[in-house]
Amino acid sequence: MSEKASKSKETLFELDGIPALGQALPLSLQHVVAMIVGCVTPAIIISGVSGLSSSDSVILIQSALVVAALSTFLQLFPIGKKGGIRLGAGLPVIMGVSFAYLPSMQAIAGDFGLPVIFGAQLFGGVVAILVGIFIKRIRRFFPPLIAGTVVFTVGLSLYPTAINYMAGGTSNPAYGSWQNWLVALFTLAVVIALNHFGRGIVKLASILIGIIAGYLFSLCFGMVDLSAVGTAGVFQLPSIVHFGVEFEISSCVAIGILFAVNSIQAIGDLSATTSGGMDRQPTDDELQGGIIGYGVTNIFGALLGGLPTATFSQNVGIVTTTRVVNRFVLGGAAAIILAAGLVPKFSALLTTIPQCVLGGATVSVFASIAMTGMKLVMTADMNYRNSSIVGLAAALGMGVSQASASLSAFPAWVTTIFGRSPVVIATIVAIVLNVILPDPAKKQ
Repeated sequence: MSEKASKSKETLFELDGIPALGQALPLSLQHVVAMIVGCVTPAIIISGVSGLSSSDSVILIQSALVVAALSTFLQLFPIGKKGGIRLGAGLPVIMGVSFAYLPSMQAIAGDFGLPVIFGAQLFGGVVAILVGIFIKRIRRFFPPLIAGTVVFTVGLSLYPTAINYMAGGTSNPAYGSWQNWLVALFTLAVVIALNHFGRGIVKLASILIGIIAGYLFSLCFGMVDLSAVGTAGVFQLPSIVHFGVEFEISSCVAIGILFAVNSIQAIGDLSATTSGGMDRQPTDDELQGGIIGYGVTNIFGALLGGLPTATFSQNVGIVTTTRVVNRFVLGGAAAIILAAGLVPKFSALLTTIPQCVLGGATVSVFASIAMTGMKLVMTADMNYRNSSIVGLAAALGMGVSQASASLSAFPAWVTTIFGRSPVVIATIVAIVLNVILPDPAKKQ
């Protein structure tokens, strides 16, 4: 190996430096493959709940990709000097539209419409900025037990969405047909097989490959309509406030709570990145900059029509596994995501994916989210106190959301905040119980 090639290889394992394109590009594509399905799926689901036209659905997906790319660039290459308040962590992370907000966004989209989601996202961005500023003081209220309970509840709450999609989507006249279930189960089988028997990039791209396989299989049943691709443009910039922005207090509160939780959750991803890829813990400046940057990009993201973003744990997993922490490698991934977001035909193609295919691919994702939360929970000693916190938080959150009519005697805003998504109640209950219940570990 030449000295130049050796130096380029070393650069891959360093935060700074520009590696050779031949080495960086495959690693950048690896990150794109791991995140792109997860990034666009919430936009596809919300466009369906909101009843958007095919052209507006394309714009929503485009915006999701563009905002994810811009958010990633800011985290990789922060604005501001070290030692002061800056925007971005300066660490190798990938940002994308988060499933954590999906249950609440579905409820808001169904009750109030898409503009209210973006209004609540603006408010949530401000909440994240405040969390970032005061992170040192409030971090103790969100130990892994609490974050894990929230993530676990998010995963559980998404299961009905996956099942409805596997059946073809509730708005589909053929909802529940054997054709939909056959395609969904075929897609799921491909994903499971690749997850457990695949190696390398094949395993990493299991969901993407599963969707492609399911998509091709669905063609046999005439489920794909490509007319939207033909009418879509080749290049288009995002429009400012295309969907509008409206503020509704209860929706702002519900989304604001999730932003606070996700801000703390970002600490876990940033810490996993530095400990797994750089053999150190993130500095206070990196944590603060990462969370403040997360808030700022979500404010601008709302104006550009991009749904709420967060750090993507699957990409953190790639960094910790490969130990490739070079910011330009991940910047290359962000550039590819940005280019994809500027091409309406690509976004239009994504809207043609049948819902049964999407359901078959994402049910495993939602299961993984729930299990990720459970793993976080299990990092704490599961004594009677901690078991009670997790059990009661999940029970009250899931129970009330599935029986939201039980809140009908209260004002409508109570149902919006507490009855539409289990995540809000689960978060509040977990935090309160963690504060007031005596911890036997601290008595010793």
